[in-house]
Amino acid sequence: MTISFKERCLKHFKSLGPGLITGASGDDPSGIATYSQTGAQFGFQFTWTLLFTYPLMCAVQIMCARLGRITGRGIAGNLRRHYPKAILYPVVFILLGTNIINLGADIGAMAAAVQLMVGGPILAYCLGFAVLSSLAQVFIPYTVYVRFLRWLCLSLLAYVASAFIVKVQWLQVLKSTLIPHMKLDKDSIKILIAILGATISPYLFFWQAGQEVEEMECSDFRKPLKSSPLQAPKALERIQTDTLTGMWASNLIGIFIIIVTAVTLHASGKTQLDTAAQAAEALKPIAGKFAFFLFSMGMIGTGLLTVPILAGSGAYAVGEALGWTVGLETKPIRAKAFYGVIVVATLLGFVMNAVHLDPIKALIWTAIINGIVAVPIIALTIHMSTNEKVIGDLKLTPALKMLTVIATLVMLLAVIFMVIL
Repeated sequence: MTISFKERCLKHFKSLGPGLITGASGDDPSGIATYSQTGAQFGFQFTWTLLFTYPLMCAVQIMCARLGRITGRGIAGNLRRHYPKAILYPVVFILLGTNIINLGADIGAMAAAVQLMVGGPILAYCLGFAVLSSLAQVFIPYTVYVRFLRWLCLSLLAYVASAFIVKVQWLQVLKSTLIPHMKLDKDSIKILIAILGATISPYLFFWQAGQEVEEMECSDFRKPLKSSPLQAPKALERIQTDTLTGMWASNLIGIFIIIVTAVTLHASGKTQLDTAAQAAEALKPIAGKFAFFLFSMGMIGTGLLTVPILAGSGAYAVGEALGWTVGLETKPIRAKAFYGVIVVATLLGFVMNAVHLDPIKALIWTAIINGIVAVPIIALTIHMSTNEKVIGDLKLTPALKMLTVIATLVMLLAVIFMVIL
């Protein structure tokens, strides 16, 4: 029987997992704010960065996913087993702190988007999103919850639709994307680090590694590749396809957000934004109510996708570091501490909004922090992925190793330039 193109696409979509969800979650409200500010401030000038970062972020995420699938442990679990606590605890502490800041910013941005559309008390919306996310992770089994997350990825299409509502000079977009151009001033370096932090974020490393472990433990057949090397070819091919697809979708959406804000906000002289919700509001008089609605709904959808991932990746890291029972498929009664971290981290994100620390304005700075923190974590993961004691015979390929090293050096150089300029 011949399978139609539509059926093949749907089958491929349903076969995707940690890579797709991880890639889509990179376009969280923090990422949206970063891309919106980029488009508003610089027009099309930085669209090339998302083409440039694509192979680097793919290599880093494939490395992290491989580590989880090969060893049967996440990043923190491998650090705990093979490295001193003096390395493990600072990494986990920095990750958790960064995630909580990101959680506060994303919860606040989603609430602001709802307020823009329907009015009402922003703090109540913040609490609602925090409680909804916490309850979903605690009480919905992973095998069910992951299907919901996969479909939430489709909310990103709102940004593609927005680009076709406004008038775009596609030839200029193509030129800016294929021919890199950037001034070496502090504003440009800052936005470059923010883009790097939005695309290559530590919470994405820990999440995808953790989800590979989770998917393996939910299967009767899958085993850690270190002890079952015959499963390696098919498993590693799946990881590569899944990750390449997820990161491609993530960066494509980022380009569309830059395009929409460049055509509308930059062209009209509005070059400074503090929040992703502000970008949606600014689109309303320029591009119409429908573009405003799509942009706002996309922000809420990606926030619902990312908030659980931020809390979950932090819980995986803390739980593995301290030797707890972890896993979203595990019953709450057996993993109280793990789920406790998820709930507490999410509620702390709400508290950041409740005490008027205004974390929404920290959206772009969150991406910058992610860009800085990513450097030592990638370096450590490279070391683990080339360490025979950790990975056995399934070390990184030369191409993957080269790309991950380049990613580390690019991010390190960007941070150094930001400090000295």
